[in-house]
Amino acid sequence: MSRNLDNCPVQTQMAVAIFKSPLGGEYHGKGRMEGRSTGRRRVFVQTETGCVLGMELERSDNAHTVKRRLQLALNFPVEESSLTFGDRVLNNDLSAVRNDSPLLLRRNFMHRSSSTPCLLPTGKDHIQPRDQSGPIEILGNVGRFAETKQLIQEIVKAIKTGVDPLPVHGGLGGGYVFRNSRGESVAIVKPTDEEPFAPNNPKGFVGKALGQPGLKRSVRVGETGYREVAAYLLDNDHFANVPATALVKITHSVFNVNDDVNGDKPHSKKQLVSKIASFQQFVPHDFDASDHGTSNFAVAAVHRIGILDIRIFNTDRHAGNLLVRKLDGIGRFGQVELIPIDHGLCLPESLEDPYFEWIHWPQASIPFTDDELEYIKKLDPIQDSDMLRSELPMIREACLRVLVLSTIFLKEAAAYGLCLAEIGEMMTREFRSGEEKPSELEVVCLEARSLIAEREILSPKTEVDNEFQFDIDCEDAGCESSPKLISQDFTNRNPFHLPIGGNGCFPLSKLDESIEEVERDEEDEKSFNYVPAPAKNIAVSKLSMSLKNTSLGEKKLKYPNISGTKPENGYLASSSSGHRSANEQLPASVTFVKVSDMNDIEWGLFLEKFEELLYPAFAKRKSITLGQRQMQRLGTSCQF
Repeated sequence: MSRNLDNCPVQTQMAVAIFKSPLGGEYHGKGRMEGRSTGRRRVFVQTETGCVLGMELERSDNAHTVKRRLQLALNFPVEESSLTFGDRVLNNDLSAVRNDSPLLLRRNFMHRSSSTPCLLPTGKDHIQPRDQSGPIEILGNVGRFAETKQLIQEIVKAIKTGVDPLPVHGGLGGGYVFRNSRGESVAIVKPTDEEPFAPNNPKGFVGKALGQPGLKRSVRVGETGYREVAAYLLDNDHFANVPATALVKITHSVFNVNDDVNGDKPHSKKQLVSKIASFQQFVPHDFDASDHGTSNFAVAAVHRIGILDIRIFNTDRHAGNLLVRKLDGIGRFGQVELIPIDHGLCLPESLEDPYFEWIHWPQASIPFTDDELEYIKKLDPIQDSDMLRSELPMIREACLRVLVLSTIFLKEAAAYGLCLAEIGEMMTREFRSGEEKPSELEVVCLEARSLIAEREILSPKTEVDNEFQFDIDCEDAGCESSPKLISQDFTNRNPFHLPIGGNGCFPLSKLDESIEEVERDEEDEKSFNYVPAPAKNIAVSKLSMSLKNTSLGEKKLKYPNISGTKPENGYLASSSSGHRSANEQLPASVTFVKVSDMNDIEWGLFLEKFEELLYPAFAKRKSITLGQRQMQRLGTSCQF
């Protein structure tokens, strides 16, 4: 039975309404913002439990009026809360907020249970929200998403004729296959509040609010969708073949709402629910890379995906998120196409241990072609960062700094003559004696930080802005890593945050214990970020010296090819691998290098020193590669 999506009242706690209120203007019509008066913007406010409310902003509106509307419409507590837009905490001035942007309302302390209900109010203040926007709307610049707009039209037509989406049962997060009128799969939708650990995760992996650290400590819950879109936007000229991806507001009854988020009231499966989600074009394919011999993959296809992975510092490129499509019906060499998907764990807020499935494929050891080198040479990380700030203004500055760092590294390494495998090896950490060691890239970063620290000691001039926006590790009121310490005593602070415990891994049965550990001392926090146990402060110069003896030899493959449950339609419902063991899906991250705790002047100095130190590191990597090849030629018969 079809549903009237245009006029149906949204009666759930997840309602999206274009809000008519005495606090602001009315919504006129069902169209987008084109043609409206200047100064009026539409925004979608999402609470930390996943509730969504759409509203129009007037010139006179501020954060207080936005919170009041949210409270009236959803009966959501807004006391001691902050309205955030990426790194920014919004107070009175909302001028930085773009049209159709998602905002996040976060409570500041204490009462952060994901079980807080968002029920419609009753009584004289009751306002009946109606979803007067479309059932699926792109958030952001529609002009960049022409393909997506066409898919949305097909899906809306199909829903009105009774063709409902299908949930994806694989993976750790919630995902849904949306179909056209012919029943063909056309899009994969992943709601931000159904990610692993998010309040409405349908697989039981809950326990955190939106904005807290997720599967990767440097990737927050609810923010993998932004990264999916960022990967698509950064895939210049469709170089790596990333499917069209957009951030959308989408309404349907198929989405999951957990009972505790619903105020312990069972959620009716027929109630319309609105979500903010990533929307990715479904690409028909025959299998994924784990089912197919890699020797049939074209060198150019592997290189292009590898170049993208390095640029975006992808921490989760496994065989399950490389789709394979036969081009000739048989699949002879050179006749298959690779489609990379699941980029939700790229662009971390600090350097992580990336995972590149292709790093040991023979294609990755073949030198770049002239065309590939020309493409890499033309990459402009500053321009890319500006583009993402414009198209995804909610993305965090720390993520953009990682993009700049990894793109500079790629450009310099390719110009030096390193192949894709060598570049990937330099970014990958080594595991020796059960301990995780910093990668060659991280060693260079640590040395650059050391040089900056020595310069600060000799000439402490820089005053630092006290605003501290995007530190994910240390935001406790009593934390030693205050920005003020940069100019006071740079060597006594711990910019690298080496966590106690090393690379401990734990099975899914330990999930609750992990959540408790990650959320300890929450009552003392001033924001939603993870506060680790106080790490031992190490002077930068001593840390630098301790790394001089770090071995940069052959890395061990961190993630063996472990078979697992096959994802439906070749897609996983989250960007976490469906082909790894439980221990590998939930590793305890170690942070050796942070980029968010530097002010703009320090960041500029760091990049200068970083580039100066790269060429000695490249030379060492070349010598290591030559030594490995020599050992392979000698063979085992020469070893005694």
